[in-house]
Amino acid sequence: MSEKILVVDDEPEIADLIEVYLKNEDYIIYKFYTAKEAAACIESVELDLAILDIMLPDSDGFSLCRKIRENHTYPIIMLTAKDSETDKITGLTLGADDYVTKPFRPLELAARVKAQLRRYKKYNTVHEGGSNDVLSHLDLELNVKTHECLLGGKKIALTPTEFDILRILLKQKGSAVSSESLFHEIWRDEYYSKSNNTITVHIRHLREKLNDSLEDPKYIKTIWGVGYKIEN
Repeated sequence: MSEKILVVDDEPEIADLIEVYLKNEDYIIYKFYTAKEAAACIESVELDLAILDIMLPDSDGFSLCRKIRENHTYPIIMLTAKDSETDKITGLTLGADDYVTKPFRPLELAARVKAQLRRYKKYNTVHEGGSNDVLSHLDLELNVKTHECLLGGKKIALTPTEFDILRILLKQKGSAVSSESLFHEIWRDEYYSKSNNTITVHIRHLREKLNDSLEDPKYIKTIWGVGYKIEN
């Protein structure tokens, strides 16, 4: 079955371009130019991914991102201005999984869509039981089979990206994992650069959910100049 993708951008030429490229990949596209129309779609359609422009005439992509995250975990890709670093960080903090800066290459966006959908399917597919189904550290427990995260016995809601980062760090517990390695293992594409702070923002968001701190970490430790690690 073809995945359903929400595309929201108030510039028709950009929305239309995205629609053309994604329809060529056999996705079903729900395209809107306003936040109001998009919000109605979010309520009525079972979507698989959303692409949200930040600047909209009647609201903004942040509000739509927040609305989606109230009830849904499917991937969100934000479209941001080239020089708007604050917008990128804000979007990721609200629960977006990735961002693409304007102007962008349509093929790059299509690749990111594929990567996010691939991860989302994997996140929502129950596999056969095994010895590595439950990963743990202190009072933190990650169930790879049921995709649940427990902290002190209480369930913590994680986005697919946050879940993947934590899963990788727990599987490699005791070893430092670089931001670049995390990025490539999660997104599996070639569009990583040293200036990309996607992983940094997701780590910060994870720490907030785990009540962890940068200065005295209980779970995720920063190895300066290298990456991140969960101690043995």
